[in-house]
Amino acid sequence: MASDVDTAPLVGRVGTLATLRSALLDDVAPGQTAAVFLTGESGVGKTRLLTEVGERLRQAGALVLTGTCLDIGDASPLHPVRQALRRLDTDVAEARTTSAVRGLLQVFDEETPGPDGAGALLERVTQGLHLVAGGRPLVLVLDDLQWVDRSTRQLLLYLLAGLGDLQLSVLAAIRAESLRGAHPLRRVLTELRRLRSVRVIDLLPLDRAGTDELAAAIVGAPLPPEAADQMWQRSGGNPFVVEELARDRRDGRDGLSDTLREVFLDRVDALPQPAHAVVHAVAAGVEPVEHWLLAQVVKLPEDELLDAVREAVAHRLLVGADDGYRLRHRLVAEILAHELLPAERAALHRRYAEALTAAPAELHQARLAHHWRQAGEPARALPAAMAAAREAERLHGYAEAHRHWSAALTLAATPAPVPPDGGRPGPVEVDRAELLSHAAEAAHHSGEHARALTLLEELAVDPSGPPACALHIRRARYLAAAGRSAPAEEEYRRVLESADCTPRERCTAAARLAELLLHLGRYAEAGDQAREALDLAADVPGSTSEVVLASAALGFSEAFLGDQTAGLAVMRRALETAERSGRPEDVACAYLHLAELLTGPLNILEEGVVVARRGAERVAELGLGRTWETRLLAVATNGLFRVGQWAEAEKVVATALRHRPSGADAVELLLARCRLSVGYGDVEASNRDLEAVATVLAGGGARHVLPMLILRAGLAMWQGRHDLARQAVQRGLTESRSDDVIVLATLAWHGLRAEAEAAASRTVEVDPTAVRRLREVVERVTRKSEKAGAPVRYVADGFLALCDAELSRLDDGRGDPELWGRSATEWDRRNHPYPAAYSRLRQAEALLARRSRVATAGKLLRQAHAMAQSLGAVPLSAEIRTLAGRARVTLDDAPSPAPVPRPRTAPAAPAAPAAPAVDELAVLTAREREVLAAVAEGLTNKEIGQRLFISERTIGVHVSHIFDKLQVRTRVQATAIFLRNRPE
Repeated sequence: MASDVDTAPLVGRVGTLATLRSALLDDVAPGQTAAVFLTGESGVGKTRLLTEVGERLRQAGALVLTGTCLDIGDASPLHPVRQALRRLDTDVAEARTTSAVRGLLQVFDEETPGPDGAGALLERVTQGLHLVAGGRPLVLVLDDLQWVDRSTRQLLLYLLAGLGDLQLSVLAAIRAESLRGAHPLRRVLTELRRLRSVRVIDLLPLDRAGTDELAAAIVGAPLPPEAADQMWQRSGGNPFVVEELARDRRDGRDGLSDTLREVFLDRVDALPQPAHAVVHAVAAGVEPVEHWLLAQVVKLPEDELLDAVREAVAHRLLVGADDGYRLRHRLVAEILAHELLPAERAALHRRYAEALTAAPAELHQARLAHHWRQAGEPARALPAAMAAAREAERLHGYAEAHRHWSAALTLAATPAPVPPDGGRPGPVEVDRAELLSHAAEAAHHSGEHARALTLLEELAVDPSGPPACALHIRRARYLAAAGRSAPAEEEYRRVLESADCTPRERCTAAARLAELLLHLGRYAEAGDQAREALDLAADVPGSTSEVVLASAALGFSEAFLGDQTAGLAVMRRALETAERSGRPEDVACAYLHLAELLTGPLNILEEGVVVARRGAERVAELGLGRTWETRLLAVATNGLFRVGQWAEAEKVVATALRHRPSGADAVELLLARCRLSVGYGDVEASNRDLEAVATVLAGGGARHVLPMLILRAGLAMWQGRHDLARQAVQRGLTESRSDDVIVLATLAWHGLRAEAEAAASRTVEVDPTAVRRLREVVERVTRKSEKAGAPVRYVADGFLALCDAELSRLDDGRGDPELWGRSATEWDRRNHPYPAAYSRLRQAEALLARRSRVATAGKLLRQAHAMAQSLGAVPLSAEIRTLAGRARVTLDDAPSPAPVPRPRTAPAAPAAPAAPAVDELAVLTAREREVLAAVAEGLTNKEIGQRLFISERTIGVHVSHIFDKLQVRTRVQATAIFLRNRPE
């Protein structure tokens, strides 16, 4: 199974190459011998590695002899050595070496080793190799050593024992599946392992990252996430299989290549009959196949079954573990599925189903449904599928529940087999409305919002479906989750205006509408709607979910519009209520609103990030990883972005993307990632994310329009397209119905900045109408923020300071240094390094334009440059360097960092974090560790003091000491160190 080395790159073997060079050349002293034996399954890349190592050793000055053993036993003595010498004779032009090689070949032609002459022949071969080497290091590279003839084996042992007094290194490759039973090499390798000069290395398949890299190199582009997952599952990381599958994909071939099919069929056909049956049985099963279950299916005596399994494992077709047996390559199952007759396949599945039925356990239901379905008995598969779906829901596995309910719908529509009496088969009896209802809700929870809406439409026309008001509420929920806010609002208002709806339905619609209005930034309306929902809930027993939703919306509204303390208290009580009820969506909603409030208008960023990440962990436990967890991680990403921890934000957003969210959840995450891309100056990635957001928002999604347009404007300005930035801002002013003064102030700043930079660059005429409209927005935000809570006003004032400074650029073409200095101070106080660095740039620019305080301008540019460099803000760094160059200001010589790469394909499964080399918490006292553990839970100083019976002031002192000892500045950084070092 050799790979096509002409086109396939060598992937994932850098460390092995270095190890081999060191063991075969660098660590071998004159007069010594060394050997490395590479073992591994067929196709793992042994031959390719031998070629690469041989070439590198030649370049290092060694004489390399390369030969291959043949699968013909002892019929060709010393064949690989003869082959290596003939190749050398053809390749070299040096007269002395050619003479020595031909002399040694003549020795082989004259003598054949016999019982008495073997020793003499070995001695003459050794002397001949001395002459061939000519004082150079000699490396003998042998492929397929599992077929080595007896004479070559004796020669290797003779040379490695040092009896030939020849400095020699041996590199040999052995197929691991061939070393079974009484193979002579098994004993030889066992003995050689004891020698310090001999190493046996088992060459493993590629890991997930290596598999993705190799496939992408052959196809010419990274594979889509689903294709990459399938490539990994089918190949098991075997390079040969990866190469074949990737070439098929690149060349547009469907199905499996004949090469792969024949290779694996040959390996299966080489098995004894019992092992053959075992492999077929495991291929038909759901992995892992437990030993007791396999015994019920193949019906072999225990001793014969164990021998058969050993054979399959030795042939590298099966892998055994404590939990059962698996195929080493899932590709084998695909190939063998076409080798059995339909009746044979059905019989295997029926034996599996009967065995699982006889061993009742809830966890068997999914497999039981699968096997009955494959056995052609939908009537027996349906109850198992429904039981599996309910079990998945109980364990909060909504993606699995959706799959099982969908299977149940298919089974319910499948005709039963023809009865023996020849009568007409009929469908399985089941309440289809119940199946549709469950399937739609599971699809919604698992993030398949479009599928949920489709199933709901089917349910709406079912005569036994739910009443109209209940359907309106569910459709609104699904529409909101899909990012279609406008039609969702219409559905909720339809329920509230209907005379036919029950008090509970009206209460539910009011609470959910309050939540929707909150997400749309209409905080005053959200508060009024939440109060109405709470009044309705007072008369509806068991309305815990509605109380949680309404309380979260009311708390957010109150904290935003005026009373921070009261609003936060309401939201924390809502979270406590949700945790007591245990309903996953309530818990998720409460965490999300609390995290959004802290990281947004209240600007309590460190605590907000901790709450968001803690909430993400909690909802992941509740099975809402693809939906609510991704939204909470998006909130954490935005908070980390604002405090300047962009590298950490990159890690968080990459983790969230592994869930492949959809609808509004995907939009939240894409917007968070796009903020980083714009800051980094990654234009291509930013445009991709913005296009994706625009596509999802085509069906609605007013909540996300302003953030999308703000990012479009920011990206356009870094590209010098001030006209496009103006269009984005003006569209936002036209379409906005948001009460969020922070978002409006941000939009106004981007608009004024676009006009000011257009004027400075003279590429686009300033639009007086646009400027007048932006001034009106600034005045409106100023008035509205005066009525908002102090934290909201505090954040809005920072953006208003930027607006005032940008207006000074428009008024006199130079800008007011004092206004820009005030803006820098405002953002320093808020711990937002990005706008602080931008403000320093503009302040220095204004000073230089006035030719005053040049030294101060230089200091400001150096400060701004250091801040931008630490973030990785490439466009901002470039603009600072340009201004510094014009002003002849010397900056630090550190190179500008490149944008941090973002994964655009399915990332590999996250590796377990490596434990730190030392305990970073060792510098803390026992009490400081207690305080840090509470900080990591997201508790405030007051809450920590209440828990530890210490005053809030003393807790503040402890936190300061912790920061000093750990050399961090924020609670988020301290929490990261704690989580990295806590005992498992």
